Amino acid sequence: MRDYHINIFYSEEDAGYIADIPDLQDCSAFGHSPEKALAEVRLAMAAWLNAAKDLGKPVPEPRYRPAIYQI
Repeated sequence: MRDYHINIFYSEEDAGYIADIPDLQDCSAFGHSPEKALAEVRLAMAAWLNAAKDLGKPVPEPRYRPAIYQI
């Protein structure tokens, strides 16, 4: 699997953690802990990549990097 950047943050509104992958449109997941959100987004990423492959859609290369790496 490709090395995509994963953001994990706490959502007051959802009372839990959200994990998302900026390079994969709409690929995100929820968990009650950061570890659970990470595990769930990894499953979502695998499903996203498999669906793109099955539909013949392009899979973006990992490009997103946090600002700290752009300096």
